[in-house]
This record gives sequence, structure tokens and C-alpha cells, in this order.
Amino acid sequence: MENICVFDTLFEENFLCPKMYKKSFFKGQNITSYVENRKQICFLKEGCADLIRTDFNGDVTTLEYYKKGDLFGELFYLITSNTQLNVIAKEECEVLFISYDFLTSKCNRICKQHNIIEETILNLIFKRMIILTNHIEILTKKSIREKLLSYFSTMAFQKSSKTFTLPLSLTALATYLNIDRSAMMREMKYLEEEGFIKKEKRKITLF
Repeated sequence: MENICVFDTLFEENFLCPKMYKKSFFKGQNITSYVENRKQICFLKEGCADLIRTDFNGDVTTLEYYKKGDLFGELFYLITSNTQLNVIAKEECEVLFISYDFLTSKCNRICKQHNIIEETILNLIFKRMIILTNHIEILTKKSIREKLLSYFSTMAFQKSSKTFTLPLSLTALATYLNIDRSAMMREMKYLEEEGFIKKEKRKITLF
């Protein structure tokens, strides 16, 4: 929550910098489309959102999900001409858009919070890279069971609890893990029957 508190200052005091701006979005609105060389970072101050990929065949995939306090933007994904990447608000959102220049050069006006915010952004970038690395690690697992258990272990570690609520719908989770939903549901049933997990809707307890 410390990172969010730093950015609370920007919203509460209406702090403005030439290298950043804030904007609100309704559920279902497109927050941003990834564009090559735009050099922009986005901070999700309130709400939650999904990164949606649409390929040249029109197939849609949920690549990432973002919650309050997360960073997203072109920095974290390779932009190609074969796919379209959009971040869509899943509920009402407040977003701070930050230019890369904020991290490499000082403002013309004196911003007392600049150094603090700069350090916070760098910490958030580091954490986002860890999340992406974990996602790649999960996707390298060969079986559906291994992917599920790896994902559940990661969630338990993040929440510091063996009981947690899935941040995604089961359909979105199957997409996120790159597996068939029906096959995933069968495997989750087997895991529960064998005593690896307990499932109550989206609430999971890992044993």
C-alpha cells in the first residue's frame, strides 16, 4: 500500500507535472492501446483492468490482469503488427499516465515529489517484471496440473496465505494459463478429490 500512498498525493493535492496526467474510465472503456515507441507508463490508481490481445484472425486472449497499484504499458510487451493490445477497464478506474522522460530528466518546474515518485515507479517496474517472469515460468509447465499448482503456489505466496480468492474468472484463468477451460475444470476437480486443494467458487485453499 506504500506505493499507492505515494500516488495518493498526486490525486488528493491535484499535483500536476508536464510529464504526467490523470484520467478516469468507466467499466468497459479502453484505457490505452499499446503503440510502438510511445514511451508511456500507466499506474492504476483505482479499479482493475485486463490486457487483451486480438490477433489477425480476430481471436481474443486475456494476457494480464491489473489491480489497484499496478503498472502497465508498452514497456512490458513486444509490440508487433500481427496483434493488437488493449487495456480494458473491468470497473471504474483512475489511471495516471507517465512519460518515460519523467524517469530520465527533471521537470522544468520544481516538483517536490519528483524524486519520491521516480523511486516508486522504478520499484513498481521491478515488481512487474517479477510478475511477468513468474507468468512465463508457469506457462513453461508441461501439464495442466503443474500449471495450476504453480499458479496457486504463486498466489498463496503473494497473499501470504494458503487461502486466497482467484482474481480472475475461471474462463479468464484458463486463458491466462493457456489451457482448455473444460480440461482445467476437470483437473481442479481431481486436485480437490485428491486433497491438494479445497475450492469454494473462486476461493482456493492450498494444502
